[in-house]
Amino acid sequence: MRTTINGASLNYEILGSSGPWVALSPGGRRAMAAVKPLAQRVAAGGYRVLIHDRRNCGASDVLLEGDGAEHEVWADDLHALLKQLNALPAFVGGSSSGCRMSLAFALHYPQAVRGLLLWRVTGGRFAAQRLAHEYYGQYIAAAAQAGGMAAVCAMPHFRDLIAAHPPNRERLMAADPQQLIAAMNRWSAGFLREADLPVIGATAGQLRSITAPACVIPGNDNTHPKAVGEALAHLLPDAELNVLFPNHLDVDVVPPEDWAVKEAEMAAMLLAFLKRHSS
Repeated sequence: MRTTINGASLNYEILGSSGPWVALSPGGRRAMAAVKPLAQRVAAGGYRVLIHDRRNCGASDVLLEGDGAEHEVWADDLHALLKQLNALPAFVGGSSSGCRMSLAFALHYPQAVRGLLLWRVTGGRFAAQRLAHEYYGQYIAAAAQAGGMAAVCAMPHFRDLIAAHPPNRERLMAADPQQLIAAMNRWSAGFLREADLPVIGATAGQLRSITAPACVIPGNDNTHPKAVGEALAHLLPDAELNVLFPNHLDVDVVPPEDWAVKEAEMAAMLLAFLKRHSS
């Protein structure tokens, strides 16, 4: 299904036909398909689960604009989409970038959140530097040095966006490279400024202000350090900590496939939390 939210055409799907609303988002800039198997398990537990391609992801529109951090723009879009679906308040959650978006959602729209489902929490200087380059730096270089918007369109992420939603090519090619560079410099700078915060995207004070109950499942690599997830659970006033991987691995990032094998166990953790807070 598609709808227009805040000027962007977004691709979305609803799993389940009854029960409390849950919105789940994948990490990185992955398409909603990455979180669909987990969403299906949650829906089978008696929930209506919204998954969607965020702007600049999957089969939704590319829109390289917005004054806030990218996860804040995504949070605003998700709130408007849930409101359009008459699905508020809702449980909101996600992995990595989806986790950052969920925290921004809780900070911007506290009355709209029944609870938070947060896994693979991002934080630390290594994560900030790595992700600033992966999400922004490489595209800034392509637009500035390697052939403008044609070079950007040829890069794997944007090539996939065009394949999933062909109008994205015309939108990208019509864009001013300097506009892309300015937006991505702004977003990259925000990442780097937040390298020493407890989690990327929120201060300790902001986290302590979130009153919604939260289920936190820490990551297990250098981009999603176990200690960062544990610290988040400590700072949130009403959080429960669930450890899926007891050992931290000294690698840049554990592939999603390693988490997929634990999907049934993780879904059980999320469903137990949801049932406790759905009455």
